[in-house]
Amino acid sequence: MREDRGAVRAPAAGLTAFPDVPDDVRLIDLAWNEIAELPARVAGLTRLEELNLDGNRLTTLPELSGLTALRALHLDGNALTSLPGCPPSLETLSLYGNRVAKLPDRLGERLRHLSAGGNALTDVPASLWTRTGLESLNLAENALTEVPPAVGGLTGLRLLDLGHNRLASVPSELGDLRLTDYLYLSDNLLTEVPESIGRLGELAYLNLTDNRLTRLPGTLGAMAGLVELRLYNNRLESLPESVGGLSRLRELHLRGNRLTRLPASIAGLGELRVLDLRDNHLSELPAALPPGLEQLDLRNNRLRTLPDRLPPLAKLDLRWNKLDGEPEVLTRLKERGCVILR
Repeated sequence: MREDRGAVRAPAAGLTAFPDVPDDVRLIDLAWNEIAELPARVAGLTRLEELNLDGNRLTTLPELSGLTALRALHLDGNALTSLPGCPPSLETLSLYGNRVAKLPDRLGERLRHLSAGGNALTDVPASLWTRTGLESLNLAENALTEVPPAVGGLTGLRLLDLGHNRLASVPSELGDLRLTDYLYLSDNLLTEVPESIGRLGELAYLNLTDNRLTRLPGTLGAMAGLVELRLYNNRLESLPESVGGLSRLRELHLRGNRLTRLPASIAGLGELRVLDLRDNHLSELPAALPPGLEQLDLRNNRLRTLPDRLPPLAKLDLRWNKLDGEPEVLTRLKERGCVILR
């Protein structure tokens, strides 16, 4: 164990009990040990600013609301089933991969980062949706069935993860957010997303995989900041023409849908480098594809012919199609060094 300028650090040290620490300690890092219980004296460490207990064996915690200087509490990978009241000073709370079924009704008003994925939550306290200072919120891998309209009030949020829950819908107020980094809605029960999603014009990454989507809103093309869009394993039969407006998009993943055609506007995706279309029902491709495309995956479609011209691809996968003959465009691609799988 190392003590240095108000910090106690002993990660992965084989500890089975919480060690003695100075009363004026400011940082404690005891991650990846075998500690099963916190002593009551922890509640008296009034100068403590950061406590890292990731990867231990904790099942309960003492009351921590008196830790008035605590800014960061890390509890990932324990066996907690509940959480005591949080101190009002808390800015970061991370409890991913526990068994918590209910969050405290009162979460610190200064909270900026909450990671509560991988627990047993079926809902969250209403006070959470009033925390306008939140910048990141991870509620993935729980059992949530509803997100209330109040989510739109989290105007400071940059990233939101609601993947791997049981959501059948999301409210239109989602479009009121100012997300910039990512929005995960994968592995839910969604059949559609609201038109308001088009207002997320600064969002870089959108993941809607493994849902039941049958259509996408026409407003999708207004999401001008998107760099990566993942839509695989849904029930999409077509894409809106507006998809051509995604001028910054570099990766588009559409495998495992029911697409029979692509809109001509897809050729306007000038920054697109990766296009995954495997396991669809395509019988033809548009006459023009994105000019900068480098990887095109067409496995397991119904293609018999190819366009006369294709972009200067680095890799083209055509396996499990039944092309008529040897299209001349493939000969030209091979001459340029393209890897072609048939």
